[in-house]
Amino acid sequence: MTTWNLHGTRSHLLVCNGSSCKKARGEEVAEAIEREIEKQGADSRIHTTVTHCNGRCADGCIVIAYPEGLWYKDMTPKLGKKLVRGLLQGEAMEENLLYTYDEGLKAVDGRGAKGKKK
Repeated sequence: MTTWNLHGTRSHLLVCNGSSCKKARGEEVAEAIEREIEKQGADSRIHTTVTHCNGRCADGCIVIAYPEGLWYKDMTPKLGKKLVRGLLQGEAMEENLLYTYDEGLKAVDGRGAKGKKK
């Protein structure tokens, strides 16, 4: 088992690969993100973990960025690359934000935890 040196890590991306996100190209999203991190020379600054279901199946593929606390929906390989570049510049991808942490988890698009309009 590999032990990563996470000193210097500024962001941790959790890429959902539950069954719905896999159908939404989750594996390709994870691969694109990892390739872009390598291309940008950001291996020591951005760490990735492929997860199982994050509970937002209708919004897949989900990518969660920490410590930023930003949940991104409808991610594609192209958007995954854009996310990496944005993180390195300190920018969020507003158009794909689903949730943010600001004194607790808050829906960006007005939907509650079950995905229904409030």
